[in-house]
Amino acid sequence: MSEFRFRQFSVKNEASAMKVGTDAVLLGAAMTLRPSDRSLLDIGTGTGVIALMAAQRLASIQSDAVFQIEAIDIDPASAAEAAENFASSPWSAHFRARCTPLSHYCADGFDVIFSNPPYYDSSLKNPDARESAARHTETLSYRELCAFAEVHLNPEGRLSLILPASCEKLLLRTAASFGLYPFRLLRIRTTPAKPVSRLIAEFTRTRTRPETTELTLMDPAGSRSSEYASLTNSFYL
Repeated sequence: MSEFRFRQFSVKNEASAMKVGTDAVLLGAAMTLRPSDRSLLDIGTGTGVIALMAAQRLASIQSDAVFQIEAIDIDPASAAEAAENFASSPWSAHFRARCTPLSHYCADGFDVIFSNPPYYDSSLKNPDARESAARHTETLSYRELCAFAEVHLNPEGRLSLILPASCEKLLLRTAASFGLYPFRLLRIRTTPAKPVSRLIAEFTRTRTRPETTELTLMDPAGSRSSEYASLTNSFYL
């Protein structure tokens, strides 16, 4: 059985259409979480790893640990595996996993909505139908995510996404059309010599000048950079 072990939890990584990967770990470690966050939604949860990382972080900053995380996925096997991973974690009472498309999901009042959404276009489709659904924008576009967040976020709520850096301009325009504005942009490159390849973008309803930073994952020698190691130290063994 494929299993990914973190410091405080383990993730079965066998049935889900979307496996544990660097993008998920980056979003789980870097997205903004606050002690006041109570209601969170993970859209396209896959194995549930981002939600589990969020739970670990919230448990460490909340004295009362009253947060609840809803996790949804369109793929039945992924939702079932996420539920199993949640149940075996130290925070099992704080999760609910459901198999449902975003278009059929109805709930309001989220402090945080987060997602590692699919981003390939139809020209790159994988012949495996489940993996294709997990990876291609036809099943979940960031326009859909922004439209949902516009309606279902609390007034001070936040939307946190990780996407290819090439999507930045269109993502910001799309979010603005739904009244969502960036407050934090984290641009990520693999090595110092490579261009930025990923973007963590976080939005609120308030117009503000976003905090803009960069993260390099590997040093020139090919080892994990000190900044990446610091970011993920609470999670990686």
